[in-house]
Amino acid sequence: MSPLIPLAAAVAALGLWLAVRLVREARGRSIARAAYFDAVKPLFTDRQIRIEPTGFPRLAGNRGRLAFDLQAIPDTLAFRKLPALWVLVTLTEPMPLKATVDLMARPSGGEPFSRFPGLPQSLPTPPSLPVHVAIRTDDASQVLPETVILRHADLFLDPAVKELVLSPKGLRIVILAEEADRGRYLIFRDAELGMTPLDRARLSPLLGRLSSIRENILALAKAPT
Repeated sequence: MSPLIPLAAAVAALGLWLAVRLVREARGRSIARAAYFDAVKPLFTDRQIRIEPTGFPRLAGNRGRLAFDLQAIPDTLAFRKLPALWVLVTLTEPMPLKATVDLMARPSGGEPFSRFPGLPQSLPTPPSLPVHVAIRTDDASQVLPETVILRHADLFLDPAVKELVLSPKGLRIVILAEEADRGRYLIFRDAELGMTPLDRARLSPLLGRLSSIRENILALAKAPT
């Protein structure tokens, strides 16, 4: 018997094992990603969930009388950065605002979830906000009074908070939910994200903060001029 036959059999067996392992890992990844918002489902009523092309879910639901939307957006193409998973928490209620104001921590211009770079006007960063927070708007003559924004400046003390958007269509907070493990990514290019569901305790304060910002804006709109 040719000595090549056992070698070929061993190579074939190894190839089969690798193929089965890859299929199992892909299936496990799909299941984990689809379940990313499972832990926070009890926070909402009238939930609607769909799976996006990324494999992550998008959840729309009500909390009390307010409508919210959750999105998980993986970012694996950023140059010289670790792959990241961003979570967009949006209060999808119309607001009495005439302009969009976007506060972005450490903007790079490559954030896949934001229209920050496209807003035409920059605003100065107030001293009470961290210096790494930049502000842009589509109409500087119609922005909210600075006091309303500064009331929530402490939001950016959390290094995971990336963006706060105040717009006529609603309010949004974006957080960095997860980064790829540096060692595994640099050595193995392993960018696995979303294997652990979003923690309910992480999301709840953001929902409360958006509700609070909404109340502040509505109170300002009702105040006599």
